[in-house]
Amino acid sequence: MNRAIIRTGLETLYFSGMHHFMRPLVGGVGCILTMHHVRPQASRRVPAQPAPEITPKFLEGLLKRLARAKVDVISLDEMHQRFISEDFKRRFVCITFDDGYRDVKEYAYPLLRKYELPFAMYIPTSFPDRIGEMWWLALEAVIAQNSRIGMVINGKDQFFECASVAEKRELYDAVYGYIRSMKTEDELRKFVRDLCATYSVDIAAFCRDLCMDWQELSDMADDPLVTIGAHTVNHIMLKKMPSDDAARAEMEMSRSVLEAALGRRPAHLAYPVGDPTSAGPREFRIAAELGFKTATTTRPGVLFKAHREHLTALPRISVNGDFQQQRYMKVLMSGAGTALLNRFRRVNAA
Repeated sequence: MNRAIIRTGLETLYFSGMHHFMRPLVGGVGCILTMHHVRPQASRRVPAQPAPEITPKFLEGLLKRLARAKVDVISLDEMHQRFISEDFKRRFVCITFDDGYRDVKEYAYPLLRKYELPFAMYIPTSFPDRIGEMWWLALEAVIAQNSRIGMVINGKDQFFECASVAEKRELYDAVYGYIRSMKTEDELRKFVRDLCATYSVDIAAFCRDLCMDWQELSDMADDPLVTIGAHTVNHIMLKKMPSDDAARAEMEMSRSVLEAALGRRPAHLAYPVGDPTSAGPREFRIAAELGFKTATTTRPGVLFKAHREHLTALPRISVNGDFQQQRYMKVLMSGAGTALLNRFRRVNAA
């Protein structure tokens, strides 16, 4: 329902032309795009939930439009410099990818090189180390591979039917919401590990099968178009960590491991998951104290001059399969769609 409401809002803004009229007021100085998977639709592994993915065809359409638009596609370093020097003569766009999926190298990278556009990849170091737990994909696999699932909810054994794709998606959303509400990441991961053990899903296989290894990352990091950013060690929702020291260690260790493996010290960070339940004022403060030039959330929004004072709490615009239409991207990048979502508040760093 939420996705349908958002799509309706984007359609209304686009076909009414309101996004053009609103842009001078809400368009800001630029925006950061965030993506995860880029792959043909036929490559979907399991159908339990709509994945954060786009097709190569859609991405090329977006890159082609950006390459010929009156907007600068720039690196994160260049974005930081423009904020520091208050150089906002031209609007800009930064392109980022989270998690280091191999399909980014296979499908997105050739297109970005074709149009000579810089981009950044935020890497959780446990993924190329092959010890990460991509618990959201493991949960999806459990639901996709079974027609009836039992689990302990609030101390009670409960069973759920999930034979159809619609039932699988409904169950995934419900269980995902339930475990995301848990107070600690340890609770969440234990819940998913128990499910994987019960239903014979190898949680370790997802990193191995889907993510780039260190050699692949090193090859890409050698390209001047590519910026490697930190994304914690274990893809932890930092706000759920009980102490400042634990959150700080995840950020700092991630940077140190990337520097040791790739020979470059990351200057930029992305908070895993990145919504207000995953990163907040404490995390923004710690990232600044650690000396990161910028740090990005997944809070929706464009960038304004006022973000100069909040460079470790930057919003991004999600590019995903739910809104895989170029007209939706025009509305979102104009600032009109996110302005409504944010009730016209320019900076959200609370």
